[in-house]
Formats: sequence, structure tokens, C-alpha cells
Amino acid sequence: MHADRPVFLRVRGVGRRYAGVTALAGIDADVRGGEVLAIVGENGAGKSTLLKILSGVVQPSEGSLYVADDAGGLQPVLLDGVRDATKAGIALVHQELNLAENLDVAGSIFLGREPSRFGLLDRGRMRADARKWLARVGLEIDPGTLCGTLPIAQRQLVEIAKALSTESRVLILDEPTSSLTTRETERLLEIIDDLRRAGVAVVFVSHHLDEVMRIADRVIVLRDGRKTGELARGEYDRATVERLMVGRDIAASTRRGVGAEAPVRLELSGLVSAHRRQVPVSFAVRAGEIVGLAGLVGAGRTEVLEAIAGVAPHLGSVRLDGRELEDGAPARVRRGVAIVPEDRARNGLFLEDSVGVNMSLAWIDRTSRSRLVDSRGEPGLVDRMIARMQLRPPQPSRRVQTLSGGNQQKSVIGRWLAVDPAVLLLDEPTRGVDVGARAEIHAEVRRLAAAGSAVVFASSELEEVLLLADRIIVMHDGAVAGEIAAHEATEVAIMRLATGGAVQGLRA
Repeated sequence: MHADRPVFLRVRGVGRRYAGVTALAGIDADVRGGEVLAIVGENGAGKSTLLKILSGVVQPSEGSLYVADDAGGLQPVLLDGVRDATKAGIALVHQELNLAENLDVAGSIFLGREPSRFGLLDRGRMRADARKWLARVGLEIDPGTLCGTLPIAQRQLVEIAKALSTESRVLILDEPTSSLTTRETERLLEIIDDLRRAGVAVVFVSHHLDEVMRIADRVIVLRDGRKTGELARGEYDRATVERLMVGRDIAASTRRGVGAEAPVRLELSGLVSAHRRQVPVSFAVRAGEIVGLAGLVGAGRTEVLEAIAGVAPHLGSVRLDGRELEDGAPARVRRGVAIVPEDRARNGLFLEDSVGVNMSLAWIDRTSRSRLVDSRGEPGLVDRMIARMQLRPPQPSRRVQTLSGGNQQKSVIGRWLAVDPAVLLLDEPTRGVDVGARAEIHAEVRRLAAAGSAVVFASSELEEVLLLADRIIVMHDGAVAGEIAAHEATEVAIMRLATGGAVQGLRA
């Protein structure tokens, strides 16, 4: 422990209850300058609640916070809102992005802190200052670009630039790399190193334990709202952290096999997305097969999934069980094509509605008669899916927006698993999901495939692609660069194809 480093933020006995349910209890922690403190735990362990308390979004039900004054002494503080936290030198970058999409990048970075000259907004200075902070995170875009037009990875970097622009002493990063490419992640970790050397205290939350192993000076592990361990560098390894997180060892997955005699369920022929009128994409997926789409951000993986689902217009043929699929998402959903989008908050969930409403949406259309909802059957189905997906807390009436990111993802996936789709399309299926929940989601996907569904998923995590896929299709610049059987695949071979190289002996 670096006891000689100054404490900027102290947490003592902090807890939080929601409607009598304990989300967090008895948390002690010191956040020190010039140090990276990682907070890890399963989804629902209390990480998001703790971060919200530290950043003033919610107040603790019990316990106290202390912030360092200019002389280095610690003073008790009540953070009644984000503004109070900002004044105290604390900034939070949320996992779920919340940029003002109708504003340009500069306006979003300095929202509420706009520079002025003679009482008027100084747009020139604001854009110049924004360009400086964007460069700090390696993002070369025009500060006048509308936030709503940016891809998710760039929006994540803009959020981080916005937090850095407040020049806070405590920077809290909640899953900051969840939407970043390998190169962007490397750049962010370099930025964190720079901030640490400059004396900034960084609170780092990530489900990517390899990042935690690399960057953290200390690790605090949460489980079921309580601290199960606090370890300094040299005292922890991946297996120890995983065991503290889930209370058990993570079992290794078993490789499945799909025989050549299995019938083809999904077949793409000459598919060209409206977003990428370039090289046609063709491939087939057999019943029971899990196909992973690998490639760098912008390679065209999302466009392929959206075209199959009918979410985006396309040219070419998409067949299910030998029959051409009609255009449009509603028609394809009725045929059994389901998609879990990359950005669950924007495109996958009704955040203001309950878990029950969100999980039963696909089921209602298949069971309603005379346009009436089967109100008797719905609660039973929701309860079964909550248990099957191991949602925490298991409350059907709870609003989805109050769940952790991983439990929100389970809600989206559970919605479609409830109706046993013929084709399940998953775009970044475990983005922002911890190791325990990832294993649970993978197990459910394998069970669905074992029942005869065809599964296609896109993931930026090569570890996940190698872990889950039976066959890997690598994309580069909108085209299929090659296919690799899972038992033959390596990270090097995938990355070589993803960056436009060739791998001898592979099918291209």
C-alpha cells in the first residue's frame, strides 16, 4: 500500500439502501493521489452504486465521505449532486454514455462551463480548448461535429475528454474501455499512466481483468454489496480476484462441435449493407452453430448483423431454413430472427419500464390473441427468465434503468431466449459484463445453439471470440477477409486478417 501518498477522498462505513433492499454496506476505502485504485466485482455487486455515491449522483444511506482540503487535511463533505462533486475535484465518466447528442463535441465537453467574451459565447475559444482535450485522448475529430453522429467508441472518448477538461483531482472511470478498440484502449491506459504520474487519483472500474492487472496499484473487490478484499500490487493475481468476485473458481468452457451434416439455417448470399456498398458478404450458419464475427471497429460487423435482422436496408439475399426473409425488422422477428444491439441503452431497452415489460416484449407478440396480452402467462415467463438469467436483484417490477449494466444486458438477452429464436444475433454480447455474468451468458447462448438455433455474434474481444465461437469469420473494410475454425484459431491469425493481411492455408 502507498500510505505515503496523499488521500484525496476517504470513504468510511458507506452504505446504500433502495426501498429497504441493501445495495451497499460498510464500505471503507482511501483514494490516493498518484495511484490507480481498481474496483471490481460481478454485476450487481454494488460498484455502480459506490461510484454514484462518490460522484454525488446519489447520497449514502449511512457512512461518511471526506475530501482533502488545500492544506491536505480531510474534511467531511455532503455531495448533493454532480456540481458538488465537481467543486470537490471529483469527475465521473459513466459506463452508459450521456452526451448531449444535439450539441457539437465542443458544446458537449463544456456544457454548463461554456467560455464567454463580453457576455457572449466564445465559440472559437471553446472549440480550441476542446481540440486540446480531444488530442489528449488521441481523438482527431472536428470539435464542431454533432455528438449524435459519432460511433460509440468515439463518444466514449469524448466523455473521457470531457471529464479530463474539469482538471479534477479524482477521476472515476466506469468501464472506460468497453467500447474501445485495442489501440484506443492502449492509448487510454497510457493516459491513465500520465495522470497517475501527474498526481491524479484514478478510480478504475473494468470487467477486463487483464487491464486491471496491468494498471492498478490497488484492487478493491465487491460481492453482494460488501467488500470481500483489498489487495495491493504484488498481492493479487487473476485467479485470486475472480475467486473474491464470485466466491468460486470460474470453470473453463468446453468446446462444442457442429457436424457437417447439420442443416443450414441461415444463409447470406451477396449481402451488401446500405452503409457499405462495397464487397458483398456471403456465408452460411448451420443449426446449432455459433459463428463469431471478428475485426476492428469499422470493419462492418455491426452492419452485417443489422442487415440480417432487417434493421438496416441491404441488397442481396438472406434465407432462413431455405426461405427468403421478407424485408423489415418486424417481419424477420416474426420469422424468428432476434438481435441484441451493441448499445443496449439506446436501441435495446425501454429504460423507464420495468424488467417484466422489457423481458416479455418478444413473447407477447407470439402469445397474444385478439390483440390482448396474456396477463396470466406473462408473470410466470418473466419469473422463469429472471431465474434463468440470474438477474440481480430478482425483481420484475424494478425499472430497468436502475439495474447495473450487466443485468441490463441479461434483460435484453433473456427477452429473446424466452422465445427460442431460430437465429440469434449478438452485437458485443458481454460489453460491460463481469467474468461471472459473461460465463452465464455464454452458457445460455450455448444452450440455445444446442437446441438447434443458429447464433452469430460480433465481439471486439478476441478472448471472447476464441472462447465462444465454433467458427470465426474475420472482416476487414466491409468484406470477409477469411474464415478460421475455432480449434485452429489464434489471436495472431485473427489480427492478421483483421488488419488486411493474409494467413497461409486459411479460407478467404
